[in-house]
Amino acid sequence: MLARVRSFALGLAAFVPSIAAQAPATSQAAALTPPIAAVRPHRFDEHGNVRIDQYYWLKERSNPEVIKYLEDENAYTKAVMAHTEALQGRLYDELKGRVLQNDQSVPFREGNYFYYTRLVEGKNYPIYARKRGSVSAPEEIMIDANALAEGKATFLIRGWDVSSGEDLLAFAVDTTGGRVSSIRFKNLRTGEMLSDVIPRAIGGIAWAEDNRTLFYTKPDSVSVRPYQVYRHKLGTPAATDQMVYEDKDETYYVGVSKTKSRAYIMIQSSQTMATEFSYIRADQPDAPFRILIPRERGHEYSANHFGDYFYILSNDHAKNFRLMRTPVARPGRDNWEEVIPHRADVLLEDFEFFRDYLVLTERKDGLVQLRVRPWTGQNEYYLDFGEPAYLAYVSTNLEFDTPVLRYGYTSLTTPSSTFDYDMKTRQKTLLKRDQILGGFDPANYVTERFYTIARDGARVPVSLVYRKGIARPAPLLLTGYGSYGSSSDPTFSSDRLSLLDRGFVFAIAHIRGGSEMGRAWYENGRQLQKKNTFTDFIDVADDLIRRGYTSSNRLFARGASAGGLLMGAVVNMRPELFRGVIAGVPYVDVITTMMDSTIPLTTGEYDEWGNPHDSTFYRYMLSYSPYDNVERKAYPNLLITAGLYDTQVLYVEPAKWTARLRAMKTDNNRLILRTNMEAGHGGASGRYKRWHDVAFEYAFLLDLAGLGDKPTP
Repeated sequence: MLARVRSFALGLAAFVPSIAAQAPATSQAAALTPPIAAVRPHRFDEHGNVRIDQYYWLKERSNPEVIKYLEDENAYTKAVMAHTEALQGRLYDELKGRVLQNDQSVPFREGNYFYYTRLVEGKNYPIYARKRGSVSAPEEIMIDANALAEGKATFLIRGWDVSSGEDLLAFAVDTTGGRVSSIRFKNLRTGEMLSDVIPRAIGGIAWAEDNRTLFYTKPDSVSVRPYQVYRHKLGTPAATDQMVYEDKDETYYVGVSKTKSRAYIMIQSSQTMATEFSYIRADQPDAPFRILIPRERGHEYSANHFGDYFYILSNDHAKNFRLMRTPVARPGRDNWEEVIPHRADVLLEDFEFFRDYLVLTERKDGLVQLRVRPWTGQNEYYLDFGEPAYLAYVSTNLEFDTPVLRYGYTSLTTPSSTFDYDMKTRQKTLLKRDQILGGFDPANYVTERFYTIARDGARVPVSLVYRKGIARPAPLLLTGYGSYGSSSDPTFSSDRLSLLDRGFVFAIAHIRGGSEMGRAWYENGRQLQKKNTFTDFIDVADDLIRRGYTSSNRLFARGASAGGLLMGAVVNMRPELFRGVIAGVPYVDVITTMMDSTIPLTTGEYDEWGNPHDSTFYRYMLSYSPYDNVERKAYPNLLITAGLYDTQVLYVEPAKWTARLRAMKTDNNRLILRTNMEAGHGGASGRYKRWHDVAFEYAFLLDLAGLGDKPTP
């Protein structure tokens, strides 16, 4: 629920590659000489245990020798994959060719305007625009990200907000991928960029109702932790901005937002196991913030405002959360009442207000359900989605006085779709479904969902999709995440068709550490239960082989960030199980990172992984840390990625892991490291650049599967 890291699943291909088909790629890789990182032992002595880190020096990002090593690895990767360049080109054309180059999001209404983004052929970034009063009115461009991105290798709009007077825009720009942004301002009436610039911000931004005051968060200079909230008065120097909130507890992360009612500015300070909200009236920006419910270890909550009450989603005496409310006049736990009770088999994830309806987002048996409940409490009901594996979610709903719920829907075979649903008449209207070019027909694909019985008896959901008529056992890409309580939902990817159409099966293991099966599913996959995440993934892989979907010489895996930790752990535990593995920006040096409080995200992660300054956690974490458990043995083919400006998983982790694997492994399989020297955790920021990256990863997989020259049907 408080996930700060996300993974992005990719797909794969089918057919049993012959030895002859694999030989050219293997022989070419063997003919190249990989870079060898210098060995400079660094001694760690912790809890009576000595660790020798031979590649600790790679953390020195400003050291030219480090940059040269990363560039040498990139050159080696390019050489190893040179024989796939034509394939990469074909894949890039496929990926690009399925997507409308000129496209637009469904406009949403706020106040007098309809807001949307649109993409233009040949341009990497969206244009942010609006129309007054009607979707047929003349367009007003707020931000052309393409113009602002000129000359910049990385460009990200991290957030934007329009003032209550509808004439001022504040937006946050990140040009490194490291999350730290500058905030700029624009007069939407005149089109003039204002002179105000806030040079260093991170996280949310929120306008007060005076049409002049902006609240924003600032990061710690060492760890990049959002920890302060400042108040900026338009027309004054940023250096004179007033700090209105500071959280000195290094395990807490701070954000600022406005309630749907626009009546309150809310500051949220949260860590994995506790939350605290503070608030002021949005029309009184100079007032001191008041605490809504004081922080208490183990109490997680979120809050919003409707009518005379603050509504609070709370795990107080409710592992799977319940919905409470407390009067604005006398807020607090001593004066709240229950609106929606706790249920042991249903995780209550979120809530949305309308004048006559309350909409609840729930998760049961791994699937999201949308529950519509009139405020009268009578005749509530659930929306029916009719597929075995899908994701439904409440979309942008900024209006109170309407019976229409806007929601999104997607599945492994259904492209992303936006609906308006009349909660009174129960009629739905499809506003947009992403158009997939190139003859895509969902009837050509099959979605399945089943449970794997894990070694301790837990029922692990598995979602998969494949093209009808493929031969089994087939090449299969298995993905997973399993951290922070973040659920890996079965969503559509037009990119993935390049793999499915070549015969691959794509599968998602909904392993412990996520919240698919409720809050206990998360708790049984963190801290001293973390190994359940890894063994669940392995048990699902074995089950897919047992069921005949694939075989170990055709089984591939991918995970990113904390999912990269998953990849590192399973290849140490069962390297023979996989033909190839992609580990994206992987969190693999668990002990070194978690012992260093100056590294971004570290102290706030103790409740997720454990605090290694405690010997019990130290020894448990050491027992699975991928970097520390590399052994002299054979490993599968590995593609590892990194971002030089990544502040969530520092580039040094995948770099060191690569160096140690290269020194230790006994096989001739591929081991390649690809570092984006211009980006952060999310990789390339432009859509055309991203397609090149996906094409590269798919070429790695398809080549290993012997499908590099096989045309798409």
